[in-house]
Amino acid sequence: VLRSLGIPTRVITNFNSAHDRNINLSIDKYVDISGKTLHLTEDSVWNFHVWNESWFIRRDLGSFYDGWQVLDATPQERSKGIYQCGPASTRAIKEGDVNLDYDSSFLFAAVNADYVTWIHYSNKRKERIYSDTRKIGKFISTKAVGTNSRVDVTANYKYPEVKEISFKISYSQYKNSLVDDRKILVTAV
Repeated sequence: VLRSLGIPTRVITNFNSAHDRNINLSIDKYVDISGKTLHLTEDSVWNFHVWNESWFIRRDLGSFYDGWQVLDATPQERSKGIYQCGPASTRAIKEGDVNLDYDSSFLFAAVNADYVTWIHYSNKRKERIYSDTRKIGKFISTKAVGTNSRVDVTANYKYPEVKEISFKISYSQYKNSLVDDRKILVTAV
């Protein structure tokens, strides 16, 4: 419909799409002490989810948020009392501006939530045992104009994931660093 009105619109697919029911920006999985999954949350991760983007000028939010806006024709949650989702600025989603109207927090979680595993003890105490910050929001894609090629638009929704860097030093370097630390401590006293 929007294309017929002359508004640029495209279909977006998000793989490992989070469905954050309680809007805490994480997908929580609970297990008991034996590792059995407990069904204590309605959060889920879908293999993929599809929505539309349309190009708008955002006078209501300011020019910083102009550009591609997410519109989901298949909303799963009520927003302001009705089933709707968007238009949420992809810039707001990328920047983590989750307090804006138009479901930016829900969409931020869809592409960038942490996947957290908790042990739930019988006394209602829980302990976080694992957090995966890279699982959600993979290969966010659209179709290229004029071909059937895939265009990766992940960078429009999130910053690159931080890669773990391992530092390897020799034992003598480590030992010398401890000596240097002691010198600093002695000097400070």
